[in-house]
Order: sequence, then structure tokens, then C-alpha cells
Amino acid sequence: MTTDTATDQQALDELSINTIRTLSIDAVEKASSGHPGAPMALAPVAYELFARTMKHNPANPKWFDRDRFVLSAGHASMLLYSILHLSGYGVSMDDLKNFRQILSPTAGHPEYEAEGTPGVEITTGPLGQGISNAVGFALAERMLAARFNREGHEIIDHFTYSIASDGDMQEGIASEASSLAGHLGLGRLVVFYDDNEVQLAGPTSMGFSEDVGARYEAYGWHVQNLGEDLALDSLERAIEKAKGTQDRPSLIILRTHIGFGSPNKQDSQEAHGAALGEDEVRLTKEAYGWDPDAHFLVPDEVTERFAEVAERGRRAEEDWAQRLEDYRSAHPELAEPLSLVMESKLPTGWQEGRPRFDTSDDPIATRKASAKVIQWAAEKVPHLVSGSADLEPSTNTEIEDGGSVTRDDYSGRNVHYGVREHAMAAMVNALNLHGLRAFGSTFFNFVDYNKPSVRLAALMGLGVIHVYTHDSIGLGEDGPTHQPVEQLTALRATPNVNVVRPADANETALAWQFALEQDDGPCALVLSRQNLPILDPDLIPEHAISRGAYVLRREGREAGPEVILIGTGSEVSLCLEAAELLEGEGVATRVVSMPCYDRFIEADESYRDEVLPPACRARVSVEAGATFGWERWVTEDGASVGMHGFGASGPGPELYEHFGFTAQNIAGEARKVGERLSAAAKN
Repeated sequence: MTTDTATDQQALDELSINTIRTLSIDAVEKASSGHPGAPMALAPVAYELFARTMKHNPANPKWFDRDRFVLSAGHASMLLYSILHLSGYGVSMDDLKNFRQILSPTAGHPEYEAEGTPGVEITTGPLGQGISNAVGFALAERMLAARFNREGHEIIDHFTYSIASDGDMQEGIASEASSLAGHLGLGRLVVFYDDNEVQLAGPTSMGFSEDVGARYEAYGWHVQNLGEDLALDSLERAIEKAKGTQDRPSLIILRTHIGFGSPNKQDSQEAHGAALGEDEVRLTKEAYGWDPDAHFLVPDEVTERFAEVAERGRRAEEDWAQRLEDYRSAHPELAEPLSLVMESKLPTGWQEGRPRFDTSDDPIATRKASAKVIQWAAEKVPHLVSGSADLEPSTNTEIEDGGSVTRDDYSGRNVHYGVREHAMAAMVNALNLHGLRAFGSTFFNFVDYNKPSVRLAALMGLGVIHVYTHDSIGLGEDGPTHQPVEQLTALRATPNVNVVRPADANETALAWQFALEQDDGPCALVLSRQNLPILDPDLIPEHAISRGAYVLRREGREAGPEVILIGTGSEVSLCLEAAELLEGEGVATRVVSMPCYDRFIEADESYRDEVLPPACRARVSVEAGATFGWERWVTEDGASVGMHGFGASGPGPELYEHFGFTAQNIAGEARKVGERLSAAAKN
């Protein structure tokens, strides 16, 4: 390359970087909302990755072997939208001009949807999530490479890049995920740490002074600190060094200047979370050598430069597609399993042979019944991957003979997350987005530790599965610190989450089938520690979970029920016992099992009225959890047997009796409701 050519290229690179900056500034200014400072500082990194480093094809954002990019600093979303627009990802100029507007794909923080903003790999914004997702993507790449790559056919071969902020580094989830990434030696992960020393309230020194590089070295990461050197060649050398370190994830620390180029707001929190203001925008553009009167300007030279990037990506995918055909010819036995992963599908006929449990079998905890169902599912679905936060022996979720995922062997089917519930949930999101059918597991009380990631899965419409065991005071002696009370209510209140609390082993088998079939939102399987009687499988319809509730026991008269007992999980068998007591007294009693409250809400009204006839107002809900929300089904005329405070330490059966979860008490509550309604009718 001649000196003149190199100078021309440097000028074009600088023009492209400033285009990213000015597009970001203009979009934030037009919206009068957003975070301009980080995009202004990080534009060289985005340009280096998308224009010079990453393997990607803007014409096909779903190319399976593309490099992944995750903007963990989601508040810097205009950085991502600007580079996606320039690269040709289908983010239009109108989209940039409608930044942060209703129904615009350029939301305040990057949002993933199956048919949403092209180039956004996953929803980020809550700090710490993105870097944790990136760990999940990097793990998925290694697991899939171990499963499918063969000598001469490295069909899975890509990197995951992420930009993380000071705020990300302060969040606990980032520590959890980064620790595990180091433990697993995820060498295909490269994270840029934007150390700009500024956050929303002021300088980071107000509450953050640790040596992040030393912390990551202690995690087992390869760490480079470039200081203030954001020259493209320096970034490229650092990336190449990181990519060459195959046994450790890499952190590249950059001392950036937030609001770079702004004469009055650079290195100030004023550039963090608000538009620069018209006067400051003009001054900043002049500092870049930009026309201060130009808005949303993309010079022709920059358009041509990124057309080259798009063409390079097209050729790269074309070459990979040919190699994929060669791979399928050489290894036809792997072609279908790989296609299932690439298309995020389940094998045809996988539901056949679902486990069936008989009433003659011994009572069994739903967590143990789940273990049996998992083995069946694992045989049917080759890309099913288990995981637990150090509770495999208790949640009973390990895939037998599936092997463990380790830094020396990624081919296993069991991921050991350690005591890292939050990181587990974030990583499970990424594993599923990468095509694996992954699930996590922990005690139900610890849903509070991973709820933010479950919420993001719901927002994205990801069909992830979480197994939560030890679901109530029935867990016993561990006491109220471990006994869930409010968790069912809180999780049910989360939009687009299906919470399934099966009453026995057969409902559990149906619950697993339902969960695996979901592709538009998370499913939480809430399972018991204590043994439960097995219900007659012939009384449980195929739609028991998908329609949310069903009549398990019909009343002993044709005229309809006088009272309805509605139970979930371990309390359904108690409702059956109470019904026998009431029927013995001549009270026509119906028992409804409601394994999925959420699905019953979505069921058509005629079906809901069939299960809960409007004429029968004498209703009692029974659930060993908070009663909030049950008034929807029992109405103001009914009653709820539930928890009105925390639990206690003691044997599970004694706790059930202490808190009123007995057939006698349930029947007594039903009598009271009936008596109250009778008295009201007479008045």
C-alpha cells in the first residue's frame, strides 16, 4: 500500500467513524432523549468490529456461523443502530430518525424479536445482562463445535464480541458470568471494557475504584489494556492477540472519553444520558470537521466503503454454505441434528412414548417424576441441554450419561453453573438463541436471583425453560428463608411467562411436553420436594396444561356443583380428600386442577365457564403460596386457603397442618362459603 493510498484509507476510516458519531448525535437530538456520549467515544470500536474484523453478512443477519456482537452497554444503542444502518442490515434512515419512538425498531435499548431489528442478537439494557449473554453465546459456540465439527469440516467456527461499560462491571451478574467464562476457558469470547470513568450520577470514583483488569485476570481471563489508544491498527492487533488466545476469554480495556469531541461536555456525565443540545451539537460537528447544518448525513464514500463490507460478508457466507454442503455429504448422520439446532426445531414425532405413571405406583415428588421425564426428553431431543446452579442432586435435572461441560470437553449435556443463578438464566437465554434447547434449575425461592433474566426472556419471546423445585413450605426444615410464598404470584404477574405447577407425575410429564413445545415465551416448571399421590392418568386430558385447568373430579349430581375446590400442585390431592368429606355430607363438590393459571386466563370464555360454571359461586382456592390474585377465580363470594405470611422451620407434614393445608380445613372453608352464600340468599 502506497503512502497516498494509506492516507486515503485513513481518511475514509475517520470519515466513517465520524459518520457513526454524527448519526448517533442526530438521532438522540431529534428524540430529545438517549445517550450520545458512549456512541461518540466507542465509534472506532464499532467500526473496527463491523467493517474490519467480524465475520458477518448484513444481507442475512441469521447466518448461523456469523460472529455475534452483544452491546452490553445497551444505553449506547445508537452506536449499534448507526453501524447496523451503515452496514446494510435493514435498519433504515427513517428508523434512525424515529429513535425511541413508539413501534420503532430503534428502541431506547436494543430489543431482540424473532422478526425484529436485524442485527440485534439479544435484548440488553439492564446492565450486566449483555456480557452474561455473551458468555452464553461463546459457550454455545464451543458446545456446538464439540458436537458437530469433524476433521477437515470445522462448520462451527465463530467468535462472540461484546462492549461492556463501567456499570456492567459493577453488576453482580457480570461477575458471576465472567467467573464462569474464565473457569470454562471460553477463548472465543472477546469483551471490550469501556472504561470512561463516568456514569449517570457523576464520576465512577464516587463508588467504584477496583482494578478491573486484575479482577479479570483472577477470573482466568487474558487481559490487555490499551489505555487511550483507540487507533484502528491498535484495536486490530489487540483483537488478533485475543483471538489467538484460545484457552481463555479476553478483556480489552479502553480508557475512552465519553462525549468525544464535544467541547463542553466531553468526560462529563452531561454527555451520558441526555441530548447534547443544539448549540453543542454544532460545536461538536465543527470539531469533527463536519457540516454543522447537515443532519443524518452519510457521505457517498462511506456508503461505498460499507458496500465492500457487505460484499465481503456475502462471499464469506457463500463459502460457508458450500462447506456446509460438503459437511452434510461427508457426515450425513450429523446433518439432521445440526439442522434441528440451526432451525431451533424439535425432531418429528418426538412426543411419542411420553412417560405414564399409574395409580398403583408409589407416591413420587414431582421433581423426581421430572427426572424420569427429562431422561425421556433427552433421548428424543438430542440438543436438549441441562443446567443447574449447584443443585443437580436436589433438582434432579441432570441428564444421565450426558456428560459434563468442562474447559477440556464441551461435548457434554450438563452445564454446571455453580452458585450463579442470575448468570445461569442469562446464559440459558443465549444458549437457546443459539439453537440449543437449554434449561436451568434451582430452588423456587431463588427465582428472585434470576428473575431479571427470566423477564428479558419473556420480553424477547424466548421459549426457555426453568425448573424450580422445593416449591412451598412443603420443603420443610430449611425454614422460611428457603420456603417460597410470594414467588408464584410474582412470576405469574410477569407478562408472557407460563408458570406450571403440576399436581402429580402425569401432569409433570405433560408439563415437560408443553414446555418443550413453547417457542414464544418462557415456561417455569414449579415442582415439589415432597411425595405426592399419582392421579389417574385417564382423568388428565391432553390439554391439561395448554388450557390451564380442567375438571379432575366431577360432582356427584347432574345439576352441577354446589362447591368448587381449585387446587394447584401438591394441594390438588388435598382438594380430592376434602371433596370426599364434603360429598359424604351431601355437598356436590367439584375439584379443578389448575396447573397453569396463566394459560387458563388465555383460554376461551366458554371453556373457562365449562370448568368453573358461573352459577356456582361457592369456590375455594387451595395453594401453599400467597393468595393474591386468586379472587379472580373464587370471586368475592369465595375463599382462599393459602399463606398470609412467611413459613417456619419444621417437618413438611407438620407445617401443612400448622398452616391449614389439610382436607379437614379445606372442607371447613368450603362449608363456611356455602353457609355465607345461603344466608345472603335468604336476605
